[in-house]
Amino acid sequence: MKKTLLSIAVIIGLTSCFNKTEKKQVTAELPEVKTTEIKKILFVLTSHDELGETGEKTGFWIEEFAAPYYLLKDKGVEISLASPKGGQPPIDPKSELADYQTLATKRFNADKETQELLSKTLKLESIDQADYDAVFYPGGHGPLWDLAEDVHSIALIESFIKNNKPVSAVCHAPAIFKHTKNPDGSSLVNGKKITGFSNSEEEAVQLTNVVPFLVEDMLTKNGAIYSKGDDWTPYALEDGLLITGQNPASSELVAKLLLKNLEK
Repeated sequence: MKKTLLSIAVIIGLTSCFNKTEKKQVTAELPEVKTTEIKKILFVLTSHDELGETGEKTGFWIEEFAAPYYLLKDKGVEISLASPKGGQPPIDPKSELADYQTLATKRFNADKETQELLSKTLKLESIDQADYDAVFYPGGHGPLWDLAEDVHSIALIESFIKNNKPVSAVCHAPAIFKHTKNPDGSSLVNGKKITGFSNSEEEAVQLTNVVPFLVEDMLTKNGAIYSKGDDWTPYALEDGLLITGQNPASSELVAKLLLKNLEK
């Protein structure tokens, strides 16, 4: 009887040891789990809706919002929206015309969820760059009046650059660099390769004498190395942390450069 009990005990002990060893082996073979950090990009849109003294309306250009928005969103980027006044930013009514529709704008027109988000933009004064990896400014003529002069926008851009985060803008949105400075007091775009809506394109839409300033002239005056492609064709530049596009057709190209920058 004692021999039988001793045999059973030995068997149980061996089985127990075997199980422990097996568990250790399984644990050791578990693959390392790598987590991918979700990038967060802030979109800043204009709140200005008056086209000078023409009596016409302006705002942001839909393609310049929609094309970058969907390209980045489809890549898993988390996007937040802000504007000087918060709430619904004005849409340039001309950008809703049939001649200016693209796959991205058509997607936006059918996207009630994004339209709802757009109607509830955050107030720019409440934004902290620490919460984001980059910032993008869509154009339209609106930024020439408000974002170019907005103290919160200026401080935000300077803070992004100070913290080594990219700042991107397309078409008229490079107007945001009118008053932005480096720590030494020089213009943020001084000596930088920059593009933006060209004088010839402004002349083509017959608004040269309506806008408060010409983007090309302002950038050149601030010391930027301004260049452009053919009118209305995609053209974008990246110089360090600054990424700029010339016109609406350049919107998606700017987003691609921004995404590539964040993946470095």
